[in-house]
Amino acid sequence: MGRTLITITQQLNETESMLSPFRRTLRRSDQYVFDGLFAAARRHIAAIGQAESLLPFESAMLAMLLEQSKEIQFFNKSSKN
Repeated sequence: MGRTLITITQQLNETESMLSPFRRTLRRSDQYVFDGLFAAARRHIAAIGQAESLLPFESAMLAMLLEQSKEIQFFNKSSKN
């Protein structure tokens, strides 16, 4: 039998679990933001899975940054109108 590979979703969940002590020490308001970052990464799970040259968490961070940039652009466009 071949090797069973862990899915990108499982890797992201494991990373989030490993960071749970870090999360617990954050203020409650920051915990919500932290959770939002992982939710943002999950919105791009297919793209993360395709970025084979990067580590899974590096790809997840890139997805988080993408979502943050989209929010900033939306805010800037809406504040100009």
